[in-house]
Amino acid sequence: MVARLISARNNLSMRRQIFFCSVQGYDTHGDQLSAQSGLLVELSQAMNAFYSATIEMGTEQDVTTFTTSDFGRTFPTNGTGSDHGWGSHQFVMGGAVHGGRLFGRFPTLAVNGPDDTGQGRWIPTTAVDEYSATLATWFGVSASDLATVFPNIGRFANPNMGFVG
Repeated sequence: MVARLISARNNLSMRRQIFFCSVQGYDTHGDQLSAQSGLLVELSQAMNAFYSATIEMGTEQDVTTFTTSDFGRTFPTNGTGSDHGWGSHQFVMGGAVHGGRLFGRFPTLAVNGPDDTGQGRWIPTTAVDEYSATLATWFGVSASDLATVFPNIGRFANPNMGFVG
């Protein structure tokens, strides 16, 4: 549906569009192994189909797709799943994305290790503010307005991480 709306952008007189899509089922407190495998296949196929549609429309340089979540998962199991954590991984795709790079640092995967706040909740090395400000800059927010949009951005080292442009 999003690809259809993008393809109709001229007829709708839309210069900039933002779409929010949500997929349920990732809050896997139980049955995590079987649930995640199906969810990740579904996500991979949907993202591939969408990106292919942007290439077909010639809009891949103008469309950036990204994931976001308000929490990650804990490392240790609760029996058949995991509980709410802190740090997590996100991805960004599109023709304007400078791909093939990882940002941040993978945690030491050890309960009570140097990156664990307790119970396998990893300390993030990249702030959501940095990630979001980078995307906002691509979308047209000026560097001088970033602090208005993201009041905490001054607390972090990378107001523009450089993964899109």
